[in-house]
Amino acid sequence: MTGVLASQQIETLIKNGAISADAPFVEGQVQPASLDLRLGTVAYRVRASFLAGETRSVADRINEFEMHRISLGGDGAVLEKGCVYLVPLMERVKLPAGVQAIANAKSSTGRLDLLTRVITDGGVEFDRIATGYDGPLYAEICPRSFSVLVRPGMRLNQIRFRDGRSVLTDGELQDLHQAETLVGGGPAVIGEGLGFSVDLRPQSGNLVGYRARPHTGVIDLDRIGHYDPREFWDELHSDNGRLILDPGAFYILVSREAVHIPPGYAAEMAPYLAMVGEFRVHYAGFFDPGFGHAAAGGAGARGVLEVRCHEAPFVLEHGQIVGRLVYERMSEVPAQLYGAGIASNYQGQGLKLSKHFRAF
Repeated sequence: MTGVLASQQIETLIKNGAISADAPFVEGQVQPASLDLRLGTVAYRVRASFLAGETRSVADRINEFEMHRISLGGDGAVLEKGCVYLVPLMERVKLPAGVQAIANAKSSTGRLDLLTRVITDGGVEFDRIATGYDGPLYAEICPRSFSVLVRPGMRLNQIRFRDGRSVLTDGELQDLHQAETLVGGGPAVIGEGLGFSVDLRPQSGNLVGYRARPHTGVIDLDRIGHYDPREFWDELHSDNGRLILDPGAFYILVSREAVHIPPGYAAEMAPYLAMVGEFRVHYAGFFDPGFGHAAAGGAGARGVLEVRCHEAPFVLEHGQIVGRLVYERMSEVPAQLYGAGIASNYQGQGLKLSKHFRAF
């Protein structure tokens, strides 16, 4: 069957050598519909973001743009806010015919405003790996709001494998919604995916989100539940269902709708049309099978929105459509669902910062 490959199929790719690594794979690295990618031992500080381009290798381009290289071993290394780094990943792929891959930042990565993308030899797009590709993978990392401390083996990106076309048409999505109730808390807005809107009128209190503070300390990505959020974030309150976004600022907001990904499907969060506003929503775009699924402990899970305003101040209104979920069929139902007996940090979530912070 065509579709997104499930965890057991990814494990088969590893067993067959289609996915290999410089170090043994670790527990939890294979997720229900994706594989976490691990940082290697060195980071290259480069002058600018780049793609390798057809017929070119990433190593060749590093020679052109490298400013200096940093060892990530020992106590790790700080990646400075506003700088661009390239890190060879431990994993490499040799994709079988017909299988392509797409990468994305993990949820905690996006919630820290870490612009993190995968590039490949001969690549002409970020986060896209063509069928038949045989070669190394690299992570481009640009911390936007916070400087971060990283070490080899940290997992900032994840990769999903797809055999053939698996995206649901609007008609198929409507049928699935009728059968499975894909969103709650608002009507289903279907058009090139399932639209979702922003919640600026919470049921209790008037806390609607958080805005990253401009001058903060370093975040060690290995420290979970460690940091006082007040040192990194300002709370945002609204009494009128309205929020004015400041250019260049980064926000954590939440969707009005509760999201449901049935076991036989996966989804990717995609930005809404650019003409609806001067902002970008969501770096981390993968929703695994079982996210928000009641049987996996996730009834009522909402999508956290990672919002960055661009050129001009913009008024965001309660219920405004800000993005869409593109649903895809799984090739097989995963052996284990998101939230069902695995370490799933955001199952059943509402408005929530990354796992590195204590509760406000």
